Amino acid sequence: MKKFSEIILVAIITISLFGCDDTITNQDVDNMIIPSSNVSFSQHVYPVFQVKCFSCHGNGIYEAGLDLTLRSRFVDGRIVVPGDTLTSILVWRIDRPPRAGFNPMPPEFMPQLTSNQIRGIKIWIAEGALDN
Repeated sequence: MKKFSEIILVAIITISLFGCDDTITNQDVDNMIIPSSNVSFSQHVYPVFQVKCFSCHGNGIYEAGLDLTLRSRFVDGRIVVPGDTLTSILVWRIDRPPRAGFNPMPPEFMPQLTSNQIRGIKIWIAEGALDN
C-alpha cells in the first residue's frame, strides 16, 4: 500500500508542476481571433492586456498611473469611455498612427498589438466596454 501512495503522491506533484500550466503567451493571443461583435472582456481583451500590457501596466507596475489589471481601474470615462472610441484615450494610444500627440502603445521595443487586437479592443469599447 505504501508503494501505491508514493506513486499517487509523485503523480500529484508532477501534475501540479507540469500539467496545469495556464500561462498565456504572446503567440496564444496573436493567434486568437477576436470576433466582429460580442467581444468579451474576459475572453478577448483581458488576455491581450495580460500579455502585451501588464509588463508596464500591471502586476505592481503602473506606468503613468495606469493599471490594466482590473477593468474598474481604467473604464473611467477618460481612459476608456464606454461606447465611445473617439474620446477613449486607450484607443488614441493603441491606434496607429497615434492621435493627439500621444506616444503609441505599446512602445516599439515591446510586442505590438495586431490589427485584430486593436480592432477587437475598439469593438469592445464601442459595445459599451462591458465586464463580460
